[in-house]
Amino acid sequence: TSKPDELRAFFRDKLGFPFTDVGHGWLIFDLPEADLGCHPAEDVDGGRSGTPHISFYCDDIHKTVAELKSRGVEFTEAVHDAGYGFVTHFKVPGEFEVQLYQPKYEKRRHPRS
Repeated sequence: TSKPDELRAFFRDKLGFPFTDVGHGWLIFDLPEADLGCHPAEDVDGGRSGTPHISFYCDDIHKTVAELKSRGVEFTEAVHDAGYGFVTHFKVPGEFEVQLYQPKYEKRRHPRS
């Protein structure tokens, strides 16, 4: 991001992610569960190969959107059905958007080892 301090504060204050301050304002966020999806990309509409895309998922998208809006998070579209889940996007510092979705598929929970 072009605005690392602002983005860290956004994740800390608006999204409420737990973190460790490792010094000089460098926050490491504890996000224990993650998914990785590999999507096809064409060099159109910002879909060039190697472009990362950040998504967060939740159990109840309408409740989560309402909570995040109350913290000042700005959403760029209404929740809609994208096939794999109910989806919306919100703005973050650094001039990009993050996807928030409620999956329609069952998430597998893996114990940490």
